[in-house]
Amino acid sequence: MAARIKSYFLLGILSGLLVYIGSLFGTDWMVFAFVTALIMNFVSYFLGDKIVLSMTRAVRVPEDQMPRLHKIVEEVAISAGIPKPAIYIIPSGSPNAFATGRDPAHSSVAFTQGILELLDENELKGVIAHEMSHIKNRDILVATIAATIASAIMMIARMIQLAAVFGGDSRDSERSGNAFSVFAMIAFAILVPIVATLINLAISRSREYLADETGAKLIHNPFALASALRKLARGVSVAPMNTVNPSISHLFVVNPFSAKSFLNLFSTHPPIEERIKRLESMLF
Repeated sequence: MAARIKSYFLLGILSGLLVYIGSLFGTDWMVFAFVTALIMNFVSYFLGDKIVLSMTRAVRVPEDQMPRLHKIVEEVAISAGIPKPAIYIIPSGSPNAFATGRDPAHSSVAFTQGILELLDENELKGVIAHEMSHIKNRDILVATIAATIASAIMMIARMIQLAAVFGGDSRDSERSGNAFSVFAMIAFAILVPIVATLINLAISRSREYLADETGAKLIHNPFALASALRKLARGVSVAPMNTVNPSISHLFVVNPFSAKSFLNLFSTHPPIEERIKRLESMLF
């Protein structure tokens, strides 16, 4: 319960950042931003999963096209005591997966083509159990809302940055008066996405450990997920998903960015080595 309260508190901070951005342009814009934040939360709750899936170009796969994958997902869903989620495929060779939705009855699991080619059936089952744990623990609602609001904040910040660079008056008399304002807007546009990412980090890291543990218990095999994490870490280092919006990176089972990427400095995932260590130390 304490973790859930903390998560919603952090989501409130994300909404507050959106309102603060509006306040920089006057009262009318602040009111507009407040209304936008309310709408954003409403849309995030009911349509956030669709937004996230579209951002990754995920396509829903019927059972007759991938019957074995559907069967594995159904088996793990029964073990978790939740409805079988919808299954999506992401057209990417980078190995990864994520779950999204507002509750177990409205959930989806998305797999990249890369993860289906890389993992064996037991390892894939371990990953599916991890994602089912997120669904069962209702992590996906908080994570999905955080992703959509953070995406909006980052988009607005980029618009402010472009406006500051290209929207100023070219006359010398006005340049000097606007110099500090332009600098402040650029700095703000750079820092806000970082703050949003750090908040997502705070939401996500402890939940990954919990999902690892719960998933291992679901299938009575912590070593399957541990082995999968090793392969996924190597796979992502070779074929990272650097085109993924950083605001949704926390949804994936492993950090989708290369370890060499600047974006990795703001990773929403705990170290793979620590996750593997915890899994392999579990006793049944």
